[in-house]
Amino acid sequence: MALITLRRNLCHLPDFRMHGALAALRSQPVNHVHKVAKKRLCPRSCPLHPGPFKVRFHHARRKEFHSENGNDLRPVGEAMFSDRDSFEQNLENMDEQVFYRSLSNFTSSEEVLSFLSTLQTLPDALAAGALQRICEMERKAEAHRLPKEILENRVFQALCVQFEQEPSNLSNTGLVTALQALTLLYVDPQSSLLLNLVAECQRRLQRGGLEVHNLCVLGETLIKLQGPESTTLDLIIYQLQGEKLENFAPEDIVALYRVLQACAEKADQHQAFLSRINNFSLSLVPNLSPKSISQVLTALVALDQTQALPLVLKLGKYAVRHIPHFTSEELGRVLDAFIYFGHHDRFFTTALEQRVASLCLTLAPEAVSRVMEYCSRKQILSQPILNAVAETFVCQAEKFSPRQVSELIEPFGKLNYLPPNASALFRKLEDILFARFNSFPPKTLLKLLHSCSLIERHPVNFMAKIFSPYFLQQLQGEESCLDRLSLAQLTQLLLTSLLECPFYKGPKLHPKYQVKSFLTPCCSLETPVDFQLYKSVMVGLMDLLGARLYFASKVLTPYCYTIDVEIKLDEEGFVLPLTADEDVHRRIALCIDGPKRFCLNSRHLLGKEATKQRHLRLLGYQVVQIPYYEIETLTRLELVEYLQRKLFSQNAGVCW
Repeated sequence: MALITLRRNLCHLPDFRMHGALAALRSQPVNHVHKVAKKRLCPRSCPLHPGPFKVRFHHARRKEFHSENGNDLRPVGEAMFSDRDSFEQNLENMDEQVFYRSLSNFTSSEEVLSFLSTLQTLPDALAAGALQRICEMERKAEAHRLPKEILENRVFQALCVQFEQEPSNLSNTGLVTALQALTLLYVDPQSSLLLNLVAECQRRLQRGGLEVHNLCVLGETLIKLQGPESTTLDLIIYQLQGEKLENFAPEDIVALYRVLQACAEKADQHQAFLSRINNFSLSLVPNLSPKSISQVLTALVALDQTQALPLVLKLGKYAVRHIPHFTSEELGRVLDAFIYFGHHDRFFTTALEQRVASLCLTLAPEAVSRVMEYCSRKQILSQPILNAVAETFVCQAEKFSPRQVSELIEPFGKLNYLPPNASALFRKLEDILFARFNSFPPKTLLKLLHSCSLIERHPVNFMAKIFSPYFLQQLQGEESCLDRLSLAQLTQLLLTSLLECPFYKGPKLHPKYQVKSFLTPCCSLETPVDFQLYKSVMVGLMDLLGARLYFASKVLTPYCYTIDVEIKLDEEGFVLPLTADEDVHRRIALCIDGPKRFCLNSRHLLGKEATKQRHLRLLGYQVVQIPYYEIETLTRLELVEYLQRKLFSQNAGVCW
């Protein structure tokens, strides 16, 4: 391991020296080093302006780090020190862990550089670690370029010059860590500093001299510098495939997932390796941090690892424990992965309810929208989550984008749920729509207004706009015709205006935009009948009515809805054959509702099914609901008696 040495006096620039480069650096004047550092560093989009140095370094006696094996630092003495004064006075007794703990206590890059200026010798790996700490703080501050004060700092410049001039003397860890930190600090990829470091990394890579951890770090760095098409990256992945996975630390496995995620288009080529990693990672899940769990799940999504379901399930199990510790961004990634893999877990939902209910006002808007999307996609009727989100929207509606507003409101319609503050919620929504109507993309706006109608919050004030030729043209965009779902939503809104809003006298939807059926193979506004449940009811009806000709199945009405079973009665209550068109006094619509027509693990109808039954009643049908949970355990005889009670309890004189 190379040692970087720092000499201090009041006249000269502090020199970070690696052994073998001391004479070269000592022969250079201060202003020469300053110029070289500026020329070599050249951060992207960040011009350099020369100025006088004003940093003052205080005298201190020589201090050294020692390494016994070239990798692990060993302190000369045994004492451990926590404060800065004792750190300076007992550097020779300090190890790597204490150094990094000291770095972590600093809150600014200036403090780190000031701390480094007090040292005389420093292992190159630790010097690179200091650069990495500077990188962490600047990225945390969301700076997209290094501040001028850092660029013109003599310690920072001298450090960069030495990394550039003698990269071959660096340890593997020091080399890749320095390259990673400088890359993240937005140093120009074409600067001689980065070019020299990359060239040295490539030489060592070709010799096969990099350890597993360094290969992972180098892989991620090259992705940022050269993109996933880098040929060097292919060599890194090839070398990693030859390593035993037992030699990988948990953080190395996570980094490997990130590297492979960047090369997602080559996932098929690496599938055998990915399968090995997925199987091995099962044993590492308990040791992963919340951040690592979210990153692995994100990589599994990007790499389409649907065959890694055991790993997804185990990650989901441990994600439950980490829900209080996920950042908003991490929580959003976890939810996206669960949506993608179709995973849901009642323990996860319970923990999510507690997190959202207690901290919803502090969650980022994107995280809130991801939570609602998760509930919507998995059809989870979670009243604590929905109530908390409704309160959040009323209090902070302005911070949500049009897309996020739609993602927040749509689940209320889909899940057929009105929160306790429904009046305030939809009053706030109406205010937002009036103020920002033109900001909403047409399809987003249509989905939002359609969702409101499902829970009887009809968008009467906006119907004239969405039925207008101008809006329909915007909705179509550059496509040759409107998509099937949009047409169905427009048609159902028209039907809603006719049946539930008779006071609406504005424009109607043109017939060419109206569909004939809401039941389609995809994007349907109705849920197809459960086939096994349907067969069971058919048998019971034939036993009850005596013949198949007395009822019709899967009947498409003139109002776009498909009825599972229709029974016709005459004025005296007699059951008519299904072919009868005259003397029909009443129509019975049987809704055979399987589990998919309800919210998950509940007896609460989805919004689209509740709307269908509501509209059928308004159209004159006698709606009879046959829910799965009432008949799934009945015998054949019990089912006949059940249907008799359901269909004819109010018509004792019915005959057929």
